[in-house]
Amino acid sequence: MAGIRWDKQGLIYKPDARLPWAKSHAQIPTVAGGDGDTLQLLFSSRDADNRSAIASMAVRTNAPAEIVSIGPDPVLPPGALGTFDDCGTMPSSVVEHEGVRYLYYIGWNVRNTIPYHNAVGLAISEDGGHHYRRLFEGPVMDRTADEPHFCGTTCVRIENGIWRNWYLSCTGWTLVDGKPEARYHLKYAESRDGIHWSRGGRVAIDYLDGHEGGLARASVHFDGTRYRMWFCKRSHDGYRERSSVSYRIGYAESTDGITWHRRDEEAGLDVSPSGWDAFMVAYPEVVQVGERLYMFYNGDGFGASGFGYAQARIGSGIQGETTWT
Repeated sequence: MAGIRWDKQGLIYKPDARLPWAKSHAQIPTVAGGDGDTLQLLFSSRDADNRSAIASMAVRTNAPAEIVSIGPDPVLPPGALGTFDDCGTMPSSVVEHEGVRYLYYIGWNVRNTIPYHNAVGLAISEDGGHHYRRLFEGPVMDRTADEPHFCGTTCVRIENGIWRNWYLSCTGWTLVDGKPEARYHLKYAESRDGIHWSRGGRVAIDYLDGHEGGLARASVHFDGTRYRMWFCKRSHDGYRERSSVSYRIGYAESTDGITWHRRDEEAGLDVSPSGWDAFMVAYPEVVQVGERLYMFYNGDGFGASGFGYAQARIGSGIQGETTWT
């Protein structure tokens, strides 16, 4: 069965360095809801000290390249000194439950023996996304006895009362040319409340081989019979210097959301011949908006070149998404 084909619609946003908290990057675009005419997008930008914060913008629902507004201040700045997110925050997944928006986000710490440590925090909005507040000062997902390194990007969906989570899990660090590099794949967890997660070591998407080094940012779409997942993948080394082994979009299908079959050749989107997404494409967010299916994604420099979007080609096999709740 042929996969969905995507038509690129271009760049939406790249910071111009005028705002003090947005000197560079617009990373991990995340759909956080909408009001009919507009969509709220969350993203992460960096200040002059390379600390990231989560910001918000509104775009036209039917034409997301048209920016309606950008929030003057971050909706979730770095955390208090000594907490898991005191070096930065990045959005990852937003779900709405009983009128409350739940924002799962990545918290950053700088380390000594390795460059960084990530964990997953939770913030909520009770006013339609205008303001977010941390539900806890600490993470809701972090390293464990069985997963001793770190966890990162999440994709959370609520299905029949179960909170389902496809998340990044680091399996180890190795030295590449004398510098520590992390390897991570995608695992699966469940929860009854969106706070306490049962993991069980279930791998959703594993490495294809010993050369693959990073699987990140799952985005899961369910049409009632089939689960589709888009994610990004890279090599273990050389991905910063060589486009051929840098981030690309991967794809998998499942009948239950637990056992997945990779079909990367059907991802439907690749780098462009030139421009802002010619070196890499990364961190996909796939969302159904009415009859349209959008993919928001980052281009070169892990978000340094900004983010854009693509739209599923008419007649390429997509069915409407089933309500998750």
